[in-house]
Amino acid sequence: MRYDLTGKVLFITGAARGIGARLAREAAARGARVALVGLEGELLRQLSGELDAHWYECDVTDQAALDAAVASTVDRFGGIDVVVANAGIANLGTVAVGPVDALIRTVEVNLCGVIRTVSAALPHVTAARGHVLIVSSAAAFAAMPGMAAYCASKAGVEQFANVLRLETRARGVTVGTAHPIWIDTDLVRDIRDDLASFRTALRRLPWPLSTVVPVEQCVEALLRGIERRKRKVYVPRSLALVQALRPVVLSGLSDAVITRFGGRSMVDQMEDEVRQLGRSFGRTSVGDRP
Repeated sequence: MRYDLTGKVLFITGAARGIGARLAREAAARGARVALVGLEGELLRQLSGELDAHWYECDVTDQAALDAAVASTVDRFGGIDVVVANAGIANLGTVAVGPVDALIRTVEVNLCGVIRTVSAALPHVTAARGHVLIVSSAAAFAAMPGMAAYCASKAGVEQFANVLRLETRARGVTVGTAHPIWIDTDLVRDIRDDLASFRTALRRLPWPLSTVVPVEQCVEALLRGIERRKRKVYVPRSLALVQALRPVVLSGLSDAVITRFGGRSMVDQMEDEVRQLGRSFGRTSVGDRP
């Protein structure tokens, strides 16, 4: 049975840009009431005015701030039906060029931020017998040089959701994970603009791992997943095959293939580019905020 979003309260993290902002617009167009959570207050305020939404400036690694964001949403709307744990960042470069704080920050936002978000909102979602959508990534079941912390965090997010699903099922709460490939957002555009090595790798990756998907297509898939309370959402759908073949994708054979198309020269180029940039995150990223 379709889970009608009319009148439902959606609590969306990472809502200032990209997937989160577009999801908020489309959900509001379907009659949902939306709470926008993120770090860029001015963007959140503008979007809130456009959608008559609630907004709260908040770092998802700050539990007290998240608890306050949840409380203010409940004060405004009376509860929370759906949580979309979407906030995410990606540091630039390999483990060798660090800095380690950027690697740790990526894990803190992408994994710990999801855990904190869900923990803060779960009592209200449980009361509503609602839905939790956690945005993971194709990086949960594939590997690429320069994405160690990102891949680790997204794999952790998937397993967190898998266990949460088992824990909440008897209480009427459904849990889904979304696995997008490269989505045409500021995060991906920043990496593509900053790193020629990334552009080269993207061209050489096999289908469907080389696909760049419009954000509108991604959001439509996420909303369909929420409305059907789906366990898994793949963007594009062909990624389901990649996950099914995960033992092959992460095998020694796959390592050899990736090393052959990239190898040391690509890694060296990436590290040189990141050193020259002098920063660990994309131009529009808020990853370097404490």
